[in-house]
Amino acid sequence: MAYRPLLICEAPYRPIASFLNIFLLAFLPLLDCTFYAFCSTTSITSASFSKKNITNNGSQGLAIMQRTNMSVIRQDHQQTPAIAFEMPELEERHFNPNNYSRRGPKRQRERYFLPTPCATGNTIDDCWRCDPHWQSNRKRLADCAIGFGRNAVGGQHGPYYVITDSGDDDPVNPRPGTLRYAVIQTEPLWIIFAADMAIRLKQELIMNSFKTIDGRGHNVHIAGGGCITIQYVTNIIIHGIHIHDCKRTGNALVRSSPTHYGWRTMADGDGISLFGASHVWIDHCSLSRCADGLIDAIMGSTAITISNNYFTDHDKVMLLGHSDSYVADRDMQVTIAFNHFGEGLVQRMPRCRHGFFEVVNNDYSHWEMYAIGGSASPTINSIGNRYNAPSDRYAKSVTMRIGTPEEEWERWDWRSEGDMFLNGAYFVPSGAFMSANYEKAASIGPKPSSLVSRLTANAGALSCKSRSAC
Repeated sequence: MAYRPLLICEAPYRPIASFLNIFLLAFLPLLDCTFYAFCSTTSITSASFSKKNITNNGSQGLAIMQRTNMSVIRQDHQQTPAIAFEMPELEERHFNPNNYSRRGPKRQRERYFLPTPCATGNTIDDCWRCDPHWQSNRKRLADCAIGFGRNAVGGQHGPYYVITDSGDDDPVNPRPGTLRYAVIQTEPLWIIFAADMAIRLKQELIMNSFKTIDGRGHNVHIAGGGCITIQYVTNIIIHGIHIHDCKRTGNALVRSSPTHYGWRTMADGDGISLFGASHVWIDHCSLSRCADGLIDAIMGSTAITISNNYFTDHDKVMLLGHSDSYVADRDMQVTIAFNHFGEGLVQRMPRCRHGFFEVVNNDYSHWEMYAIGGSASPTINSIGNRYNAPSDRYAKSVTMRIGTPEEEWERWDWRSEGDMFLNGAYFVPSGAFMSANYEKAASIGPKPSSLVSRLTANAGALSCKSRSAC
């Protein structure tokens, strides 16, 4: 299949483009390549190559190379807002044949955005945040997910449900208009809020499948009581809310659907707890000060993306994997991207067992013990992150292998590629740098670590206003 670039030429670069085209016409035939179109002064066209993959980036000029059946794309050379080009039939490799986000060769459409004053390079945010009409097109968010949780549709195919009541008086018989009433419904729902709210849950909030909790446009806090449980359900999106000061709850009856309620034993007090869940996307949330973890995913949970979140003031931040003996977590795949691990954090960013974990373009500005830890031979693929070590000279290592002798963990596949290390931080790699396991721990294209400040500058719940870019 031919490789075809999209050449975007702005007026100041047209002489350079013309020179490059002459060069390509002269020399590419010697490389057994074909070149049948070039950039003119009035349009954008594409070229075809059989061997080379060429990318040329400039402040006003950009070349994008992908494998595609597209032959020619035309676009006038004028300053425009963000332009998304659909690139059909992009081939990707995934892992588990039982899970679309990890499936063997599939074809997927990807968008490529031209730089605009609003764009940051954050793939998720650039997909929707520049739209001043985001409020009337909220469900577009579901098309912007990346990573292993990218197929989480949440309530995209259902109606909106507006939360008008911040109360939670009866976890068995919740009132219509409350968050608990909305999340237990059977049909898909895109849940939004009528006003700023502080919701104190009497018991854990047990979600049903195909739900989106979308806090954009209001200041929404779930705090001071039970928090969110995603147990044996699928297709969940949680976006734009503050989750903090979660408490242990339980030994009580709690409703989980319109037709079922049951006795719940003690909940740990996690901010968000995933238990046997799949296709989950947690994006632009602010999490802090919970009784146990901020986000825990255990008992076979998989196809998860945790992105654009701001974590602060907590000890055990994120647990991925139930126990060393729970082998069902070997199929777990999690993407951790564009997050800010901020002040007051101690450890577990994340702490992994079994499974495959890609940690991409995150900002680690604080930790006290370690940033990334694990046991039971997880695969950890760290790319393009910024690690800023604490002043404690005994806590400079990003990594920690927990409860395992070196002769065992030295065979685990942990690698760092393109990461930035500040204040003496260092990453201890192990295993084979080019192991096939990394194919199961890679699903997104990383940006350079030098861009992390810009990519994570808006991590956490956003302050979105109507009729303006968010």
